Amino acid sequence: MTAQKMKFQTELEQLLHLITHSLYSNKEIFLRELISNASDAINKIRFDALSHEHLLEGDTDWKIHVRLDPANGTLTISDNGIGLSPETAVENLGTIARSGTRVFLESLKQKQAGMPPDLIGQFGVGFYSAFMVADRVTVLSRPAGDPQGGVRWESDGKGEFTVEPYEKAKRGSDVILHLKPSEKEFLEPYRLREIVRKFSDFIEHPVIMDQEKEENGEKKTVEEVINSRKAVWLRNKADNTAEDYSTFYKQISNDYRDPLKSIQYSAEGQQEFKALLFIPAEQPFGMQFGEYKWGLRLYIQRVLIMDHCEELLPTYLRFVKGVVDSSDLPLNISREILQSNPKLEQIKNNVTRTVLKALEELRDEDYDKYVGFVKQFSNILKEGPARDFANRDRIADLLLFESMNTPVGKYTTLAKYVESMPESQKDILFLIGETREQLQNSPYLEAARAAGQDVLLMTEPMDEWFIQGLRRYKDKSFTAVDGAIPPGTVSDDEKARFSRLLESLKSKLPEVADVRLSTRLKDSAACLVAGEHGVSAHMERLLTRHGREVSESKRILEINGSHPVMQALVKLPDGDARLESYARLLYDQAVIAEGSQVKDPVAFAKRINELLLKDAN
Repeated sequence: MTAQKMKFQTELEQLLHLITHSLYSNKEIFLRELISNASDAINKIRFDALSHEHLLEGDTDWKIHVRLDPANGTLTISDNGIGLSPETAVENLGTIARSGTRVFLESLKQKQAGMPPDLIGQFGVGFYSAFMVADRVTVLSRPAGDPQGGVRWESDGKGEFTVEPYEKAKRGSDVILHLKPSEKEFLEPYRLREIVRKFSDFIEHPVIMDQEKEENGEKKTVEEVINSRKAVWLRNKADNTAEDYSTFYKQISNDYRDPLKSIQYSAEGQQEFKALLFIPAEQPFGMQFGEYKWGLRLYIQRVLIMDHCEELLPTYLRFVKGVVDSSDLPLNISREILQSNPKLEQIKNNVTRTVLKALEELRDEDYDKYVGFVKQFSNILKEGPARDFANRDRIADLLLFESMNTPVGKYTTLAKYVESMPESQKDILFLIGETREQLQNSPYLEAARAAGQDVLLMTEPMDEWFIQGLRRYKDKSFTAVDGAIPPGTVSDDEKARFSRLLESLKSKLPEVADVRLSTRLKDSAACLVAGEHGVSAHMERLLTRHGREVSESKRILEINGSHPVMQALVKLPDGDARLESYARLLYDQAVIAEGSQVKDPVAFAKRINELLLKDAN
């Protein structure tokens, strides 16, 4: 293979342009990214060597070497990790196979220099942060187990790179940064020590830098370890500061904000492990785009086994970041067997209980901060009751709800709601819709308001599934106030009086399954409710929004017999031509009141205008 010149993937070319020309703040994070990559390369070969020992090639003196060359203006970060072949160099350094990169690029373009560069890491492109300080980057690498498979990769970050064979004596990678003239501060030893201790002090492998020392009148070059190497989660809790936790959290999460809460503990007994967990202050950037990699980092005796071990967390806690370091699991276990290991399930249960307890403490001790957490993550927590039967009541108690009787911006809990229920109220009442403003004025609340009852107002996409998953709370069932079963009964006299009007309206509205008198309405003229086994209007809208085909179920039109409009309509004779127009108006009003859209807004407006004209004359 001779030297080849290749073009970067289009999106990567755009990204490099933005990195080079727009991201100037906090440039020092490039060193953190490159040291993390080197550490990952070492962890990778340590894991692979558990089943392929020949890959070690007799070299287990793990280290990350930072070399300064002021004369040539270069900074080199070397490792003796897994290494790259020509093929993997092209694959890993020339493309970004992620559709979400487009979203990331748009965010960068909008924010420009204001975009926190830590977001680079969230899309797996930390290597390219080198171009913030270098006008050319050279990578010399050789993969483990292939002495002839070395590669030289080089680029100036302007759209192209070259790749060619390279003879390298030892496996691993040298990343050589040809620093820009304006970035020579990164050739100062004290500056590099400062950056390493700030961002990479916990890296378990020694980060070393050559230092000149004089002994017996002779100058000697010695290797100086510039990181403490003590993993944060292995230190005594009392020895860690809030800053230690924050720095480590930012390193593993690529979040530029401090964590909302840090949880460090050691489990002993049937299972022994150490854990350091973090609850973020806001949703991770990638979570909303469907490309979010979740799961805790799993170490076994300080060897990184998995970056994203999903088996350590239930999905409804997938926002939690952190590490688990076990001394019970066998070091040479395969990833496939690991995922079905019963000890892993025990650790998961322990971690789950610990996180739930930490959230309970946050709720009880710092309510305002907890409200911020709920605003970010309640839609994810609401997946819990259907997935985790053992903890569903604890999960339910962590959730906050707006209700008809709570002031705007204030919340209640299910426990408080049940405690304040009138003695005559048997079920927990709720209404699901798009916004509180829409729900607050809904006709479905009228009966509850008149009876002195409260109604939970739910506005999150997950609420429909949350109710189905929870089913009951403290022996109370959940009842939708827009459901099929009306509260109360209608007298026989009233049924007889309105029977003719009900039949007439039903005949003129083929969209409805039935027309009946309502006992839930007090002020409004009409509303639509689902049939006994029908899907709610909100659920239909939700499924449609997510591209699901929904066969529209016919709903029931309920009319308020005491409303002046109905008192007038019941007096109209059967053949009155106005009945059809009035029936259509009542139906369209009910559609709007439930939060849906009328199918023919032009016709609706025309009927309203006709009424306005008649009234004006």
